[in-house]
This record gives sequence, C-alpha cells and structure tokens, in this order.
Amino acid sequence: MSGPRPTLVAGIGNIFLGDDGFGVETARRLAERDLPGHTEVVDIGVRGVHLAYQLLDGYDTLVLVDATARGEAPGTLYVIEYDGPGDGTAAVPALDGHRMTPDTVLALLGTLCAGTGGQPPRRVLIVGCEPASTEEGIGLSPPVSDAVPRAVRLIEELLADAEPSPAQASTTEAPR
Repeated sequence: MSGPRPTLVAGIGNIFLGDDGFGVETARRLAERDLPGHTEVVDIGVRGVHLAYQLLDGYDTLVLVDATARGEAPGTLYVIEYDGPGDGTAAVPALDGHRMTPDTVLALLGTLCAGTGGQPPRRVLIVGCEPASTEEGIGLSPPVSDAVPRAVRLIEELLADAEPSPAQASTTEAPR
C-alpha cells in the first residue's frame, strides 16, 4: 500500500455535560472542512470501546479532541503528545463504555493489539480545551464555544504538519 497511512481525528465527550461536548462539536465542524484525503474524522462521543476497536483498522496518527482540565482559563487549548502507557505492565482497564478516558481507551487498545497482533497508532496527539463547566446541561460555555474554531484551525495545522516531508518521502521512495 503506497501513500500516507490514515489519520483518525476522534471527537470525544458527552454533549449532555456542558463543555465536555467540546470534542464532539469540534469534530462536527472539522468534518465540514476540506482535509487531506488520508484523514478520517469521527464523533466518538462516549463510545470509547468503539474507538479502541476502530483503531485496530490501522492508523498512523490518532488525534483525540476532548475537554481537558489542566487549571488554565476556560477556552485555553492544549496539544499533548501522548507518550504511551509506559512499560505495558498496567492492569487491563475496567470497561465502562460511558466513562472511558483517553488513557483507558489507549490502554484497552494496547491489550487488543497484543491479542490480535495489530499495531497501535505511531503517534497520538490530544487536542484539549480547558472547560468552564462540565455540569449537566446541553451547550458549550462562551469561552469554550469561542475556542472551537481555533481548535479546528489548530487541528488543520497539525494535519498539514503530518504530511510526509521530502526527507520522509525520499526514504520510502514514494512517487509524488
């Protein structure tokens, strides 16, 4: 198979918990954009187990989009490079399909890959947004809503950066 390996952008969150719906809304808007052909955008919502199984299809890069509380002002965007689960000795996560964090999904993926011989994504990025509130209610707070278009642009930049560089292309001898 020639050409770039696929990239999966997954919007995560619960739209019934205020700003926790950030990832879902960002994925919805990103899906309306003109993205590189090897990019797939999905609204995962709270279906973490589904995401883990979908990743078995073989993606080079995974971009998770989620509300991420790190103590900054609401609406602050983060790009976090996921390092992996460590030495692989972590316990198999408990499966609660509605409360699976990105760490839990990736740990489950590691377990599934070990059992199937599959390969996890080479690179995992988390694009997070500081929430104002994750209390029950539908709709994003103003600072998080304002962050969605900025997150879309940020993800587009990350996807453009993921395109093979001339140095990478020369090592694979792929025609351009």
